[in-house]
Amino acid sequence: MITAEAKGIPLIHELARQAHEDKYFVARKGEKLYMTNVFKSEVKSITTENKQTLYLDGQDAALMKGKRILIVDDVISTGQSLDALESLVEKAGGIVSGKMAILAEGDAQQRDDIIYLEKLPLFNPDGTLKQ
Repeated sequence: MITAEAKGIPLIHELARQAHEDKYFVARKGEKLYMTNVFKSEVKSITTENKQTLYLDGQDAALMKGKRILIVDDVISTGQSLDALESLVEKAGGIVSGKMAILAEGDAQQRDDIIYLEKLPLFNPDGTLKQ
């Protein structure tokens, strides 16, 4: 399993615990000093003003190679973060086995390549529900 830093970490930690998995992966929003042979992927998320880069440690990438990896996110809207995570998994030689989130908003609710628990409503500036 892999998620992007930071809100997905508690979710993926609990999923790994329930699945009796000892290891999961976190794509960091900044390159850390301990990282070597770093893999990176850019993302333009609607929750941030500028492009972000997600980083994956080379040691984690080596553990991913040839393995089936589930991508986990908190909220899916445009899918840009999912695409960036998928790119990291593929660069590492992993196989994306599925994509999931807690919530899906907007057009993401119509996608058939993700699993989510609930729809997140969108609102107009006046507070009314978008149809």
